[in-house]
Amino acid sequence: MAVARTWRAPGPTGPYPARVEDAPALNQVFSDAFTERYRNDGMTGVHVPFLNPAIWRYAIEDAAGGALLWRDDRDEVAAFNVAHASGREGWMGPLAVRPDLQRAGVGKTLVTTAADWLTRAGCTTIGLETMPRTMDNIGFYSSLGFVPGKLTVTVTIEAQHAARAPVLLGRLGLRAQEDAIAECRALAESVLPGWDFSRELRLTEELALGDTLLLSEGGRLAGFALCHTVPLVEGRAVDEMRVLKFVLANEELIPGALAALGDLARRRHARRVAIRVQTEYGSAYRRVLATGGRVRWTDLRMTMADRPEPRAVRGLLWSNWEI
Repeated sequence: MAVARTWRAPGPTGPYPARVEDAPALNQVFSDAFTERYRNDGMTGVHVPFLNPAIWRYAIEDAAGGALLWRDDRDEVAAFNVAHASGREGWMGPLAVRPDLQRAGVGKTLVTTAADWLTRAGCTTIGLETMPRTMDNIGFYSSLGFVPGKLTVTVTIEAQHAARAPVLLGRLGLRAQEDAIAECRALAESVLPGWDFSRELRLTEELALGDTLLLSEGGRLAGFALCHTVPLVEGRAVDEMRVLKFVLANEELIPGALAALGDLARRRHARRVAIRVQTEYGSAYRRVLATGGRVRWTDLRMTMADRPEPRAVRGLLWSNWEI
């Protein structure tokens, strides 16, 4: 006896390398997927805008082979995951599945494929950040072996004038820049062995996305902050300067570092500085708030159970797991 079967389109194929030319399609999937996520959370009036194309270029080039996408039977982008390896640190983001393909196993494929790529890249930490109020996301990632950690709190400080002009990587000559990047790599290594943000520092300079603040003490590099001043959202004016990587030899340097960041924001015509503070560093978090920092947003940091994130052996190292 013949049995009627429901026809289903074949699932997405991939992964394929994501290219800068794919940014418009990635933007559409990103906007649709996150707008749907907010709608499911009861926030029906929220529409997630497109990201700045310059940010997509940075994300794809920073991934250095870890930017992966999947295509449907019409060769349109169905899903993507951008995985980043900075030495031993590995993280995923942004990642999204087109709304019409969600709950069909595509998300699991995205995450496990990226995790395998990061493992082959030698990452001993593999993580991501998600919205702490979204139980579906937390449950989904937990089912794939991720465990929730502490919050990442976005704290802002106002642009301000400082007594001394900031020392910037971009103001140095090419040879001096390479020397400074080597010092930044050595400082990160001393704070958290195996972490290396050299590629991110170089890309920020090459793509003119911002600059890196260099902090010295006793004639030696004691800290650095990688900052982006290009607008995150397409078509927006400069409003805030975002700190993506923040490394200090000791927490006592926080007040001076924040003053220098506020001055750099002022010089870049931004109203404020946004720093994503990892609350694993509780005393540092209190220091930031004590200088006038205001809490603006929270994200939940999650890592794979067998690829946890270590705490800095000294000083602090805050690494933004969002572009």
